[in-house]
Amino acid sequence: MPLSNQQLADLFNDIADRLEIQGEVVFKVRAYRTAAENIASHPRPLAELWAEGKLDEVSGVGKEIAKKIDELMRTGQLAFYERLRAEVPDGVAALLRVPGVGPKRAKEFWEKLGVDSIEALEAAARAGKLRALPRMGERAEQSILAGIDALKRRAVGRFRLGDVRPLAERLIAALRAVPSVYAVEAAGSLRRGKETIGDLDLLVATDDPAPVIRAFLEQPGVAQVLAAGETKASVRLENGLQVDIRALSPRVWGTALQYFTGSQQHNIRIREIAQRQGFSLNEYALTRLADGAEEQFADEASLYARLGMAWIPPELREDRGEIEAALAAGPGGQVVPDLVALADLRGDLQMHTAWSDGTGDVMGMARAAIALGYEYILITDHTAGLGIANGLTPSRLADQRREIDAVNAQLLREGVRFRVLQGAEVEVRSDGSLDLPDEALAQLDLVQIALHTGLNQPREKITARVLRALENPFVHILGHPSGRLLNERDGADCDWEAVFQAAKARGVALEINSDPARLDLSDVLARRAAELGCWLSISTDAHAPEGLSSITYGITVARRAWVPARQVINTWPLERLLAWARRTHT
Repeated sequence: MPLSNQQLADLFNDIADRLEIQGEVVFKVRAYRTAAENIASHPRPLAELWAEGKLDEVSGVGKEIAKKIDELMRTGQLAFYERLRAEVPDGVAALLRVPGVGPKRAKEFWEKLGVDSIEALEAAARAGKLRALPRMGERAEQSILAGIDALKRRAVGRFRLGDVRPLAERLIAALRAVPSVYAVEAAGSLRRGKETIGDLDLLVATDDPAPVIRAFLEQPGVAQVLAAGETKASVRLENGLQVDIRALSPRVWGTALQYFTGSQQHNIRIREIAQRQGFSLNEYALTRLADGAEEQFADEASLYARLGMAWIPPELREDRGEIEAALAAGPGGQVVPDLVALADLRGDLQMHTAWSDGTGDVMGMARAAIALGYEYILITDHTAGLGIANGLTPSRLADQRREIDAVNAQLLREGVRFRVLQGAEVEVRSDGSLDLPDEALAQLDLVQIALHTGLNQPREKITARVLRALENPFVHILGHPSGRLLNERDGADCDWEAVFQAAKARGVALEINSDPARLDLSDVLARRAAELGCWLSISTDAHAPEGLSSITYGITVARRAWVPARQVINTWPLERLLAWARRTHT
């Protein structure tokens, strides 16, 4: 069976990890990571592109990586990878999964202490062996133990939203092509947009279930059929995700979609409302208790209206006040009148180019944004303090400004109404100071700050660090505020109430980062920030033009957080955005 895009991406990321442990040059490591990212997000199976001789259509797949893909597709193996695994054992590569353990540390633990697995690392840390190494100490040793504990807690079989949604979209597209299918939707936690997904539920409206079930079982990527019946089936995909499908009559589509979307607590409350009105409710019908008469609904809005409620967007169905709001709004009303949507965005306020760790140039990012209908973008390459290759210094910022000016001039000559803004993702140092002097910050259109290191500082210390950074008069946006990486690294333990109050007082926007690995702020924190009246931004943190499409994940988080469009600064026209920046930060 040909390798899937995700399997190829995982393999090239693993190669990058092992090369980095060996101390390979950064450009070679980055090439593998870039290829992995672009392969994972490519809309077509690479097996098809390989068969057609079109691997060069994939950004980041050059001749050498294309040769490796060819070898994998032809033989199912890669000699280079097997040699690398012999040089850097699997257990040593696995050390990089532990928060706080980078390639240099992994190599040091392996070569100096013989640590060749996470279990061996834990044993060495508990025996006090790590603290004797240079620049370690007891605190760093305890931090690694905490990271191992966090890794164990995350090993619960949940998948990131960004990993599941593309799979669901592919399956849905295939099932919609089956004759006699009226509708196909993902239900459950995916439809509600939760940041992690346990399994995937698919609903299909059809009067002829047999071909639907057959098509489902024959989909590429199915590793195991767990169950198969006339109207239901369950499979496990190659990545371990369980997918369940249920074929239903179009006549009950509304009740079924509502029921299987959940959440459990939301549904309990809806059934209670039905019971108070003299009905019972299940996935098939609303049944009058007095005489057993049934009402079926072809759409969800009709069901909610029958119960005297406004339709509730799926992202809100967590029993967090949405039911009370829907009852108050009534049939045809809106639970959140100004709930932000993708169409509201006018620009993207975080992205990276080859000026730091991105792969595209300024014009390439601009063209991609124009294709999405945006009016502006903000380039926010990293500053030098993070240790990123090519991190920006004041002099390189001046050079970058000349390129941005040239791009804007070219777009103006073409008659394109679009503006590239210059920013930077400025590193917040351990004491809360910023990695650029104020004179350099003052030259930028908008300034974004972010924490990438020292995220495990005690609450008091890291909160004070963030608060000091927010005091800088040139700061506009706090990027990915907690610094978390889903299923990999816990975020900072800040006093968020204090951070949000300070951000509101200073007029600093808080970012909802759309990178599927981050989704930071979380929906819970973003909702609290919105309740307090903070400004928010929704941005992608894209490192290549195709990364701009991940904005949909940030929109999902914002909708789960009940964020109104008016509080999102990149829903504003450019003139208002720049006036806000000048008025509040001068």
